[in-house]
Amino acid sequence: MPADIWIVGTHMTPFGRYPNSDEIDLASTAAVSALGDAQVTVRDIQVLGSGTLFGPIGTGQLLQHQIGQTGIPAYNVQNACATGASALRIVYLTIAAGEADLGLAVGVEKMGRAGLLPTVTAGGGGGDTFERIGRNGAIMDTEGVLGTGTMPGAFAQAGMDYLREHSEVSVEHFYRIAEKNHRHSMLNPLSHYRKLFTVEEIRAAAPISYPNTVLMCSPNTDGAAAAVLASGSRLRMLPLEVQRRAVKISASIVTTDPWTPAGETLPDINACTRNAAAKAYEVAALGPVDLDLVELHDCFATAELLHYENLGLCEPGGAGDFLDSGAPYREGRIPVNVSGGLESKGHPIGATGIANLYEVTTHLRGEAGDRQVPGARVGMTHVVGLGSTCAVHILERAVT
Repeated sequence: MPADIWIVGTHMTPFGRYPNSDEIDLASTAAVSALGDAQVTVRDIQVLGSGTLFGPIGTGQLLQHQIGQTGIPAYNVQNACATGASALRIVYLTIAAGEADLGLAVGVEKMGRAGLLPTVTAGGGGGDTFERIGRNGAIMDTEGVLGTGTMPGAFAQAGMDYLREHSEVSVEHFYRIAEKNHRHSMLNPLSHYRKLFTVEEIRAAAPISYPNTVLMCSPNTDGAAAAVLASGSRLRMLPLEVQRRAVKISASIVTTDPWTPAGETLPDINACTRNAAAKAYEVAALGPVDLDLVELHDCFATAELLHYENLGLCEPGGAGDFLDSGAPYREGRIPVNVSGGLESKGHPIGATGIANLYEVTTHLRGEAGDRQVPGARVGMTHVVGLGSTCAVHILERAVT
């Protein structure tokens, strides 16, 4: 049986550009707000997990300098796109081991002008033109013309492989996934993009790696997210309001890529997600049919279609039909990426895993406003770092 561990407080900054704030400023904002949401203080926290991929060394200790130094253990995590989720997993394991009963997980990133950059400001809300800009400001050429060793090309090739294997899937499905997520983002005030783009605009946007155009790729952005975790015994000591809003972590699973022959030439996009999802369903004693919403790792539109099948949301080979049925839309049977997903919300790598947990927690609490999934009781979050790690969490609303 999984440990009885709960999310009792959470917060996410708006994702966007923060030229006047550094990583520690953003992490502090998320951390202090999550503590307030849980109605606890930093003095109550017994373990800290801090995740960032490109931020300063010792981010956890630097965060403590800003919000309070109490002598607790702090763990700094760097684990590709699963960084934030892995930081939370460390806090989860510490509580499960009985070494703490209240912990804080924080993820933060400032992506600067690295990679793909939309010309929108912090907080989203528009941006009709887009640039392809490299780490040092140089124009990024269309990727994958003569092979690939980068994420855009790897995910594009994996999507095209699925298309070739399943004749009922076409590139239009990928364009429609991006359109869906941009449409969802219009209801999310924390999203980097908050603008509807049509399928035609998405298709005609600057190419990155076919079939993914810039509007099908997650924008590099700045942001932070945090969560306060509590044991079941500590939860019962918190105010009744906090207890009523608590969300149970029914499964917390981390996997890495198993060896596969194809993985020797191209990163495996699928195996670690399939393994993590299967284990999560087993631990939670739940199945895909029980899910009310999913926040999955759509770093590119092609990735989302693959993960419909990898997470068991559809039958093998049925990802195209799943999209065609309307199931992953906000009004559908299993809404996927109601936040707008990484393609619209943004992808500050260290923050993404915890931001996904924030989104699902907010829906399970019934506090998601205009984008609320009605009656949501069970949700899943998923992040995968290419060539390294996958993290899957299943959350359940408290029974009142």
